[in-house]
Amino acid sequence: MASQAAKRTIKEVKPLLSLDHTEARQRVLNLYKAWYRQLPYIVKQYDIPRTEAQCKQKLREEFSKYDNIQDVRVIDMMIIKGQMELKEVVNIWKQKGHIMAYFKDTVEPKPKDFLSKFLSGKD
Repeated sequence: MASQAAKRTIKEVKPLLSLDHTEARQRVLNLYKAWYRQLPYIVKQYDIPRTEAQCKQKLREEFSKYDNIQDVRVIDMMIIKGQMELKEVVNIWKQKGHIMAYFKDTVEPKPKDFLSKFLSGKD
């Protein structure tokens, strides 16, 4: 009785792009390859002070940052956003600062000792 009620409350959701994990994985790999192929042109067009090897390493880091996501719909949404980002970069709709923002450290360590706190203006 309880399982029938649970079955009625569970809602089926429509997939965005992929039907299963293998298809989503293939789409992620295709997006990664597309970015990888465009990196030499991106480095040259934007004239960023990074080598291709550094950019490839950063690309790998960005993709591996989200490797623990299991929901196919979330993966599909991130694929769509990655494709949009690639198109913006390739068409030079972004500026050099947007590209260099990927290389900026996101977490700045907080000062621990008195002198560091004083110099940074913290209490």
